[in-house]
This record gives sequence, structure tokens and C-alpha cells, in this order.
Amino acid sequence: MSSILNLWKKNLGQVPSSVWDDTSLEALVLADNGLKDISKRLGQLRNLRMLDLGHNQLSTIPETIGEIVGLSDYLYLHDNRLSSLPSSIGRLRKLRYLNISENAFSELPESVCAMSGLIELRVTDNQLTSIPDCIGHLSRLRELHLRNNSLITLPAVISRLSELRQLDLRGNPIQSLPQEIARLPKLEKLDLRWVDSLPSQEWFGALEERGCVIYR
Repeated sequence: MSSILNLWKKNLGQVPSSVWDDTSLEALVLADNGLKDISKRLGQLRNLRMLDLGHNQLSTIPETIGEIVGLSDYLYLHDNRLSSLPSSIGRLRKLRYLNISENAFSELPESVCAMSGLIELRVTDNQLTSIPDCIGHLSRLRELHLRNNSLITLPAVISRLSELRQLDLRGNPIQSLPQEIARLPKLEKLDLRWVDSLPSQEWFGALEERGCVIYR
């Protein structure tokens, strides 16, 4: 039996030290507890596969998160006050799902690009103005959710995401998109709803002909 500790919405305010003592934990839910900081002792939980720190008031994540190299299933950091992530988070190369939506990121941390196991990345409702070229390193990514940011374009290296199925760009002030998107062999859904600044692209037709649905 896996060891799961669910402390969702317990009005903790602060994480009890007993939580960090339980190094057998494989899943830890601390969502919606008004937390303003997380102890560096987080790194002691080396057996974690799942960690939920969403819906709190965190402005930083301790560097020691990079010590949980077995974290594989999900990491929820959404709905906090984060504007950066520790560089050590790039060591979490087994992680498949990362949600950093509803924070204060003005740029996608390059450390995220080192998380080569990611299959789904959610960075909605932030203040991103651009996406770094290193996004092309996420070769296993199937879903990229960038809704409600301040993006005006995407880098051409997006074409390296050969496993990408869904690309969500809703609610961005996009003015142009690289035609390399048309080369994504497995793209099934391109969501451009609430994007009024983008004229129709010549390559849209080629995408639709091979079965990709474009929402506008």
C-alpha cells in the first residue's frame, strides 16, 4: 500500500513538523491551507511521487525540492504567488505533470525545460510575454496549456515537440505564429479562442486536412 497523506483544506497555516518526519510518504496533499512558506525539509521526502501545494500563498519553493528526484506523477503549484522557481526543480526529470498556473510568472523558468519527462505542462493565467527556445527540449510533451497570458508569438523550436497533441493559446494577444506548428505530426487540437489579434494563417488548412481541430 502506498503512503498517502491528504491534508487538503485543513486551515493549517503552517505545515506540522511531523509531516516532514514521515519519509515513507508517496503522496502529499497540502492544498488550500493558507501556507506562505514550505520548509526546506521538504527534500527529506525522497519517496514522494505526488505533491500538491496548490491554492496557497507561496512566493517561493525551497531549493530542496530538487532532491525529490523520484517525483513522477504530478506536482501542483497552481494558484500561489510564485514568480520564479528554484533551478534545482530541473532535476525532477521523471515528473510527468506540472501545473504552475495562476501565479505571477512573467517568463517560463528555464529550469522547467530541463524536466525532460513532462507529458503535460500547464502555465495558464500568468503574465508570460514569451516562451524560451529551451521549450524544444521537452520532447515527450503531449499537452501545453498557455491560456490567458501575454504572448504575441511562439518560438519556431515549438516544432521539436513531436509528441504534442494539444496546444492551448486561448486569451493571448497573439499577432503571429510560426508555420513550423504545421509540422507537429501528432497535433490534434490547436485552441485559439479569444485570440482576436491573429489573422488566419495559410498553413491552418494543412493542419485541418490531416485531422487537427483548430478552435477559433
